[in-house]
Amino acid sequence: MTLSNNQKRKMKSASRLYAVQALFQMEASGQTVDAVIREFHDHRFGARYEDDEMNEGDPDIFRQLMEDAVNNQARIDQMTDRALVAKWPIARIDPTLRALFRAAGAELGQSDTPPKVVISEFVDVARAFFPEGKEPKFVNAVLDHMAREARPEAF
Repeated sequence: MTLSNNQKRKMKSASRLYAVQALFQMEASGQTVDAVIREFHDHRFGARYEDDEMNEGDPDIFRQLMEDAVNNQARIDQMTDRALVAKWPIARIDPTLRALFRAAGAELGQSDTPPKVVISEFVDVARAFFPEGKEPKFVNAVLDHMAREARPEAF
């Protein structure tokens, strides 16, 4: 079965959302990256919840985001801290946003996806978690700063 570009794009977007959820879950539960990846592959990808079918994620993209976020967490957190205002270090922000910045930081640092696409995609993830809040604008500003540091040649 050959996937259309639109299907591939949706799978990549779903993988980003799953990575944020999985990183949040790792921090909250203390599970290892391998255990969380296995759980998401076995129970989340393509699952049905009350007639809502979850989008199928791309297992390879999901695994890569997870491993890069975990293996480069210190560097990504330092980059995030530099993008945040001084009185709000990464340890004080919402754990969902912390997970989002780690997943986005992993993609910014390890991918050939244009930074503006990464920013746009993760702002959409922020909207999924915070549909009424100011968080998507905050995410946009922080990720813009992180992207300019990680990939200055793209700007």
